[in-house]
Amino acid sequence: MDKLEWIASKIVEWGNLILWDYVLIYLLIGAGIFFTLRSKFVQFRLFGDMFKVISEEAVEQSGKKGTNAFQAFSITIASRVGTGNLAGVALAVAIGGPGAVFWMWVIALIGMATAFIESTLAQVYKVPDKDGFRGGPAYYMEKALGQKWMGILFSILITITFGFIFNAVQANTISAAVEQAFNIDKVWTGIILVVLAGLIIFGGIKRIASVAGVIVPIMAVIYIAVGLYVVFTNITAIPDVFMLIIKNAFGLEEVFGGGAGAAMMYGIRRGLFSNEGGMGSAPNAAATAGVNHPVKQGLVQSLAVFFDTIVICSLTAFIIILYDNFHQASEDGIQLTQVALSAHVGEWASIFLAITIFFFAFSSVIGNYYYGETNVSFLNPKGIWVNVYRVVVLGMVMFGSLASIQIVWDMADLFMAMMAVVNLIAILLLSKIAMDVLQDYVKQRKQGTDPTFHYKNIKGLKNISWWGAQEKNK
Repeated sequence: MDKLEWIASKIVEWGNLILWDYVLIYLLIGAGIFFTLRSKFVQFRLFGDMFKVISEEAVEQSGKKGTNAFQAFSITIASRVGTGNLAGVALAVAIGGPGAVFWMWVIALIGMATAFIESTLAQVYKVPDKDGFRGGPAYYMEKALGQKWMGILFSILITITFGFIFNAVQANTISAAVEQAFNIDKVWTGIILVVLAGLIIFGGIKRIASVAGVIVPIMAVIYIAVGLYVVFTNITAIPDVFMLIIKNAFGLEEVFGGGAGAAMMYGIRRGLFSNEGGMGSAPNAAATAGVNHPVKQGLVQSLAVFFDTIVICSLTAFIIILYDNFHQASEDGIQLTQVALSAHVGEWASIFLAITIFFFAFSSVIGNYYYGETNVSFLNPKGIWVNVYRVVVLGMVMFGSLASIQIVWDMADLFMAMMAVVNLIAILLLSKIAMDVLQDYVKQRKQGTDPTFHYKNIKGLKNISWWGAQEKNK
């Protein structure tokens, strides 16, 4: 284990330096601002529509129904809401200072527009399969850009990132939380995770969607309730918390962390890991939805970014910052969150968080798994490779349960940076198509009709597998 971690540490050391310091941060922020301006602030002006379309049932067309909007939302929330919200926020605050929270907010608000673009494109270029639909960046890279090599590269990166590395991160956090709360050896936690994950992922997208649709809402509501309790019982201190976050974000208060630079770096890293806006992961779930207009699922995925970071990550940050000794704590990751929450509500909080992170992170494992499966199918649709992929995923869950926390997070940073760069380049090149589809939705909405997509209304649209088939059948 020590030798493997040493090799991995050397790989990620130079990779993260190049990608994070010189490429991804500027590309991520620049793309988010560009999409926000070009879409005329779609994430704000159509915010109300997000809550309307998420409750719509799946539309059946030619015998294909897919998941409904809420199920697709649950799959992405299952992947998003996990270690990034509880452990990642704690790491960001402990290392980057409270100002990291401000940059998490920024990356989320502009990332909502990026998430809208990538998920709308995924819907436009989705393809039918035995379970309904599948799609994502690899598919729009091949069909819209005509660059199959780019789709193959992305498929390899997301399979490694989500199926392998991110699932190791989730397992690492679960095992650490269980060890802290129950003093259970990480080996046993890893074995239990492997067995439970295997039972679900071998059941396909329908079982994954069903499990995520139950676990995510229940655990999210419970965690939000506990977080709000902490906030309201410390309501007089909240203005000071906001001031501390803002001052530290711009280097006006550098007692904590490494000042403004560290706050920005860790805030953006953990923000991207948590909400995934622009990373190219959520579009894989967005493509499974059976909707009558691609924009509807784009709006749902934009809402998922808001819910993940602005709601859940913020509550975790408040819990930690309101803890008097957070800047002196020796704990990191999920264990810092456990100690902070225990100080607010009592010792039972450590057990509560262990259970919460178990369900949040476990749902992330199965959500992450599906992203990889979709792309394994893109690379090679033969079933044997999907089964090989499943076995390797379970192996990485076991590895993550035993590995040290720092190397696992560093590997996650490197691989998510690589796939985000590839996806951001693609959606920047395809932004005109997404904007035209958005205009089509808004036009129909203003006419008082339920927007329905007809690919012929979008000039120059080509290589449409599903929506094109629907037009030909009429």
